[in-house]
Amino acid sequence: MNAISNTTTLPEGHPVQIYFQENDIIHALLEELSAANPEDDLQKYTNIFNQLHTIEKRFARKENQLFPFLEKKGWVGPSQGMWSFHDNLREQFRLIQYYLKMNNPEKINVNTPFLVNGIYRLMQMEETVLFPNALDLLTEADWIEMRKGEEEIGWMLPEAPAPYPKQEYIHPSEDFTKREMSFSLENTSHYDEGYMTVEQVNLLFKTMPLDLTYVDENDKVIFYNRGEERVFPRSAGIIGREVKFCHPPKSVGTVLKILDEFRKGTKNESSFWINYKERLIYIRYFAVRDADKNYKGVIEMSQDITDIKKIEGEKRLLDWD
Repeated sequence: MNAISNTTTLPEGHPVQIYFQENDIIHALLEELSAANPEDDLQKYTNIFNQLHTIEKRFARKENQLFPFLEKKGWVGPSQGMWSFHDNLREQFRLIQYYLKMNNPEKINVNTPFLVNGIYRLMQMEETVLFPNALDLLTEADWIEMRKGEEEIGWMLPEAPAPYPKQEYIHPSEDFTKREMSFSLENTSHYDEGYMTVEQVNLLFKTMPLDLTYVDENDKVIFYNRGEERVFPRSAGIIGREVKFCHPPKSVGTVLKILDEFRKGTKNESSFWINYKERLIYIRYFAVRDADKNYKGVIEMSQDITDIKKIEGEKRLLDWD
C-alpha cells in the first residue's frame, strides 16, 4: 500500500495521478456491479456495466502512451504481460455484452465475478508494480510528453483533468517561449513581432478606431487607413501628394514647423485637440525614426475622444445583456 500513498503526492494532472483518480471510479463501479442483480433489474446492471466498460480508455492510454515510454527505458514486461491481461478482460467484456444482447441474466451472473476479480487483480499490479517502477524510470519530460498524447485518447473522468504541467499565468512581457506556428506563413510578411498577410494588415488598420496618415521623410503622403467612420475624410488622390497641400492654408504653417522640428530631431511629438462637428477630436503627430535615429517621416493620428472624456470610475464587468 506504500505505492498508493506515494502517488498521492504527485502534482495534479500527472498521468499517474489521473490513473489513481480513475481508481476511485473503478472501485465504486465494481462494487455497484457486484451488488446489481441482472435478474431483478437488467437495465440497471447494463448502465453500470457500460460505465465500467469505459475502462477501455485506460487500457488504450497504457498501451499507446505508458508502455512505449517504458520500452524506451528497456522495460518491456508491461507491453508483453499486462497487455495480454487487458485482452483477457476485453474478452470478458465481450462475453457479457453477448449475454446482455441475448437477455441471459443467468450467464451474466456467472461471468460477472470473473470480470470484477480480473480488474481488481490488474489494479493491484498497477499500484504495486507498474506505477512505482514507471515513476522511477521515467523523467519529467517523459510524463509531460506522455500527457500530450493522452489528450487524444481520453479518460474515464467526468471532466478533463487539470493540465500538466500546471499552466500558470505569465505576463505577455515576460513570455519568451518560442512556439511552433499553428498557422501558415504563406503570403505573410514578418514584422518586428509576428506575421500577417496584406489582408490582415488592411483589416487591422480598417478596424482601429483611429485615423492614421503616414508622411514619409520627403513630406509625401504614402499611406492612410480606411476606417468605417473616419474623423476627417480622405481620398486615394492624396497618396503621393505633398503634405503641405493636404491641410488648410491657416494650419499649414504649423504643420511645416512640426515637420521641421521632427526632421532636426529637436521634437518627437505634438498634440492638439479641437471641436469638430460637436465632437472633441484629439490630433497627435509622432516622428518616425529608424534604429539609427534617422528621420523617416511622421504619423498623424486623429481620434474622436468625446465619449472617452466622459469615462469615470471603473468598469470591470461585461454588460452586453
